[in-house]
Amino acid sequence: MQAIIDFIGTIGDFMWGPWTFFVLMGAGILFTLWTRFIQFKALTHGVAVTRGKYDNPDDPGAINHFQALSAALSATVGLGNIGGVALAIGVGGPGALFWMWVIGFLGMALKSVEVSLAMLYRNTDDPDNPHGGAMWVIDRTLGAKGGVFKVLAKILGVTFCITLIISTMTGGNMFQSWNVAALTDTYFGVPRVATGIILAMIVGAVIVGGIKRIGNVAGRLVPFMCILYLLAAFAVLFKHIPAIPALLLEVVTSAFSPEEATGAFLGGSIGWAFSVGLRRALFSNEAGQGSAPIAHSAAKTDEPVREGIVAGLEPFIDTICICTLTALVILSTDTWNRAPLGDFGGDIQLVQQTDDDGNLLPVWSVQTTAGIEALPAPANKEAWEADDAIFLVAEIQGATRQKRGFNRIQLRAKITQEEQGSPLMIVWEDLDPHGRADWEGSITGATLVDPGIHQSFDGAPLTALAFDSAYPGLGKWLVTFAAWLFAISTMISWSYYGEQGMVYMLGEKSVLPYKLLFLVLVIVAAVWITDTDDMERLMDLGTGAMLWANMPIVLMMGYIAVGELNRYFRRLKAGEFQPHAAPSFADVVSGKDVKKD
Repeated sequence: MQAIIDFIGTIGDFMWGPWTFFVLMGAGILFTLWTRFIQFKALTHGVAVTRGKYDNPDDPGAINHFQALSAALSATVGLGNIGGVALAIGVGGPGALFWMWVIGFLGMALKSVEVSLAMLYRNTDDPDNPHGGAMWVIDRTLGAKGGVFKVLAKILGVTFCITLIISTMTGGNMFQSWNVAALTDTYFGVPRVATGIILAMIVGAVIVGGIKRIGNVAGRLVPFMCILYLLAAFAVLFKHIPAIPALLLEVVTSAFSPEEATGAFLGGSIGWAFSVGLRRALFSNEAGQGSAPIAHSAAKTDEPVREGIVAGLEPFIDTICICTLTALVILSTDTWNRAPLGDFGGDIQLVQQTDDDGNLLPVWSVQTTAGIEALPAPANKEAWEADDAIFLVAEIQGATRQKRGFNRIQLRAKITQEEQGSPLMIVWEDLDPHGRADWEGSITGATLVDPGIHQSFDGAPLTALAFDSAYPGLGKWLVTFAAWLFAISTMISWSYYGEQGMVYMLGEKSVLPYKLLFLVLVIVAAVWITDTDDMERLMDLGTGAMLWANMPIVLMMGYIAVGELNRYFRRLKAGEFQPHAAPSFADVVSGKDVKKD
């Protein structure tokens, strides 16, 4: 299994090479300038459209603009905002947030274009159940030329759908289940398998109803969970108001200078912060990935690009608002570079291993006679429990981590228990630097930085720790509850995305087996994935593959969407579209404003 994950990591690293950043940044800048900064139009006209002022029950589609935006946001506003941001800050430092802002702003233009394209070429043969996405765009543009172009379009469409399924099963499903299972186990001791089964049952009950049920659930769930989470974040930041200006300055300066290793943070270069920020921002807001157009294609409208303008709000809400608040909570509470819990209470040292002939190997083992009693108390509970994870910080001599630009690495251990009632034990992993990171130079040694023990908090548990440090118990209860809501909302929307890919490739009969596999993987991820690096590799494979399948289509056909957007705004300025009185918010949320009498 580990060999497979390592191979996946190799593919993901290639997909996320320097060229990826140039393509994304370049496309975002191109469409920002080409659409004359559509970001600002999304924040004005897009809000009016979402409010229901242009809704019409007679337009083709299944759900109104607000529900379509909510369905897309339910996929983006998820554990990427809790766990993904924590990974970005914990691994990349404060500078990662700056690059998340940049990608969020440019992503507003990119998403407007890709959703407009999907709306222009969506399949409305059944007006109440439309289909859309990059596969339909390429099929109805390049494929319409016939002959070899039709074959090429089919290949590109199927390729996109395959990457869509990969991303659905990894980031849209397994990452969510893994984070919720870890968080619930950390705080409440609920077995991971139980969390997986409960999640699968809840998600299964929603996705059997199709896009209309998903839209109804998302329309109610997304506003509630966003408001709840934002209120909690503001409560934490209120306690640290004097520090906020300095934190924002550090975010900007850290984006353009290396961040030194301190506490639990292992250090990071400018390029590392950029890379991590871009990956996590893309995973969170999905701009350029091609997923959101599938949800938006179900919107009721006879002006296709109008939904593209609405879609521009997604990266703003997701990345610039919610991700920023999460990051500031983590930064203001100093949980990202937290000090050790305390020193290990016994002798501990690293011993280099040798082969059968006595030759030294670049692998080190922990040597100590002390056990669980030598550990300081954990940060978030009274005593250590089985499956808790800890680490020491080690320093490698003679080499530097290529990606980070520094030479520190975690020396990990896990608290284990052979059977119920037996004593707890510490099981230390061997320190094999070559197996965990790429190094520049020749490794000549490894030493412990100090005997300070760090409790391992990866993803959502780190965010929960940040809330707890401000208001004890807030992270335990609110972040766990929010994580469940975010995960469920993300999984139901992503299940629909994958479903549309299956329909395009294999037809309606493939949907049921697909949904069963989706629900099985919910349980698999909750139980068997325990390593953060493994989860990051799976996430990066899904988002990277889908990005490279979608972006060529957007770049080839984007001029069509830009032209339609510009024509739409000329018509709007000329007074061709007259908004009606906004319906009640309750009717917009429930979709009653577009229901036919």
